[in-house]
Amino acid sequence: MEDNAILDMFFARQEMAIDETRSKYGKRLFRTSMNILHSNEDAEECVSDTLLKAWNVIPPTRPELLGAFLVKIARNLSINKWEAKSAAKRGGGETNLVLSELEECLPSEGGPEQEHEAASITKAINDFLEKIDKTARVAFVLRYFHGESIKTICERFQMSESKVKSILFRTRKKLRAHLEKEGIAI
Repeated sequence: MEDNAILDMFFARQEMAIDETRSKYGKRLFRTSMNILHSNEDAEECVSDTLLKAWNVIPPTRPELLGAFLVKIARNLSINKWEAKSAAKRGGGETNLVLSELEECLPSEGGPEQEHEAASITKAINDFLEKIDKTARVAFVLRYFHGESIKTICERFQMSESKVKSILFRTRKKLRAHLEKEGIAI
């Protein structure tokens, strides 16, 4: 089913919109959550929470890209769940690694001004991603938005682990320089 038809069902408050959304995007949402949480039960819960949140925000919101909108919700819910779980037990894992890799090229957390700057940071990152080559962009988004492992990215691009790590390192370095050039304090 096309996204516009699904969105029309949301706007008409037809519960079938949830079923159609789960059918079309459920696997992608589950995989995104699973990459962060590494728990089938928690990932399923995040998928359900994502669909509930979508039901609550559509309408009035009408996302241009329904899939990206849903993945962003699932990713944020999964990160929140992961942070809540890891607050009790500060263990390692892929999510810790992904977040630590990005620390050096993102601004540190601040107060209310952080919220205000979020839109300009998002725009700067999107502008940066539009300018880099497709392989680096896709690898970056898979790693830092979808939380994919290095191994999965290697398999997707049929590259060695060192090549993927090098691409990600250079991309983070370029992102940091781009953000500094845009006047965003790191």
